Amino acid sequence: MLELHALLDFTDYDWGSIDSHPNYWYEGRCPQSGELVRLPRTRMSEDLARGLMQYLAADGAYDREGKMYGILLVEMPSGEQRILKAFSGLLNGCSIVEGWVPPIPGRDRVAFEEARTLAQLEAMKQELIALNQLPQRQEYEALFREFELQLQVLSDRQRNCKQQRDEKRQLLCQTLAAETLEIALEQLNQESRLEGIERRQLKRQRDETLQPLKQLIEAADRRMRALKQRRKELSRELQTQMHAAYTLVNFLGKSRSLSSLMPTNSIPTGTGDCCAPKLLHCAAANNLKPLAMAEFWWGPPSGDKIQGEFYGACGDRCQPLMGFLLSGLAQNRTVSNINEGLTGWLETHPTSNNFYCGTGSLPVTQMLPIIYEDKWLIAVNKPSGLLSVPGRYLENQDSVFSRLLNLLPDSLDLTAVHRLDWETSGILLLSRNKETSSQLRQQFETKQVHKVYEAVLSGTVKIDAGTIDLPLWGDPENRPYQQVNWECGKPSVTRFQVMAKEGNCDRVEFLPLTGRTHQLRVHAADVRGLGIPILGDRLYGCRAAANRLHLHARELSFEHPQLRETLYLKAETPF
Repeated sequence: MLELHALLDFTDYDWGSIDSHPNYWYEGRCPQSGELVRLPRTRMSEDLARGLMQYLAADGAYDREGKMYGILLVEMPSGEQRILKAFSGLLNGCSIVEGWVPPIPGRDRVAFEEARTLAQLEAMKQELIALNQLPQRQEYEALFREFELQLQVLSDRQRNCKQQRDEKRQLLCQTLAAETLEIALEQLNQESRLEGIERRQLKRQRDETLQPLKQLIEAADRRMRALKQRRKELSRELQTQMHAAYTLVNFLGKSRSLSSLMPTNSIPTGTGDCCAPKLLHCAAANNLKPLAMAEFWWGPPSGDKIQGEFYGACGDRCQPLMGFLLSGLAQNRTVSNINEGLTGWLETHPTSNNFYCGTGSLPVTQMLPIIYEDKWLIAVNKPSGLLSVPGRYLENQDSVFSRLLNLLPDSLDLTAVHRLDWETSGILLLSRNKETSSQLRQQFETKQVHKVYEAVLSGTVKIDAGTIDLPLWGDPENRPYQQVNWECGKPSVTRFQVMAKEGNCDRVEFLPLTGRTHQLRVHAADVRGLGIPILGDRLYGCRAAANRLHLHARELSFEHPQLRETLYLKAETPF
């Protein structure tokens, strides 16, 4: 039986009425009308979600595995407000838990196939673990290192012997003649041949010893590749069956299967099991009107997910379903009011050189201070929490580029010539025509642009200045995370200088000599770099409390492509 919770179960605060100031929008396009439909995450829904966090914190069972949880504030046909709560996936191995929203219908239809496939996947997982931990792998590595050491010792000794023979040859050529010289030189040549034989024998011994182990390991690796491929196929087959069986309902009363809502060959694992779809489906199926929703992570951290933090709809699994799930909701007039107020503001505040803001359906959360502007380029002081350019999905369209594109009268050829991370603040440079863009990009590529960043580390370092040279590689299976990789990584070099000690933290100046994704963040966090994450950088291991990533693009200098003079830009550090 569906359980609807009273507001007092989650909060003692009397809100009186629904908070109309959203911090985030769940949104999408209605498949029938193409209309943008949205549901807010408000301060009120966040407060209710924090009440759920207190409930989770009181029971250690919820700390075992990290996952997304969520609440949906709904209005019943009687007008009374109630709360639904949900978890993503399974909770301690169970899909149905008393007091929580049930899973989307359909899973029970494939329950037997799911159990059988999961058992196969678990058996494959255990075999993969065993193959990866073969004792012969360690034996091979130990013997390989031992032979490499022997070869190095032999090489060093033979190099010395060769040098001595070369010196003897010179001396013999000066003191002996004719047949006597020829015999003496032949003796030295014979010593050289014997050393070559000795080296070849050691290599042959190495190969004979290692070859059986190598063949066994290669066979294990082939088996692992086959198992991984088969696991993918089994998982994909199960997901296809589940997605065809899962049936979603929206507020128009329409029912659709997951497989009909998303391309079959691109449905990620776990689609349909997340909080948001479960909550919205449950509300629609039970004639409940959604008012606001909030999702958060609870349990051990995973990637960039931190316990107690709020997150929006996940881009791959939930966002593509939002348009259908929200279809039929009466739209909150708050959005129209915001846009009408913005239009009036723009009419009385014409574009100036002080700041710009976006228009249209994009939320106007901050103004964009203009550091420099002329007819060829524009530089803004990007705030933390704003994208440089639009992302893939609808909720990631607000950006510096989008705001300027909507406002500037000559924005047709506007181009961001470089990027700053979403969490990084500071100077972002954009060109206003193709020629300037090409010339600026060339300067960035040829390292003619001088960049200075300022950061606060979440600890202290032992060295006050130096250079970090660690190649970076982005794992395509774990984007946007970057890691040090000596085989696949691209050269990445950063100079650093400690500016000041601030309690248990160091304020550091970074001069990146290359421009890799997350370069400063990885060079700071990796133990082969500074070994201290930047304050607020949860993706790379900072667990200290911080309201933002403490990284700021402070200075930028380059040759103006048209004026042919050095342009020096600076944006004061806001932390």
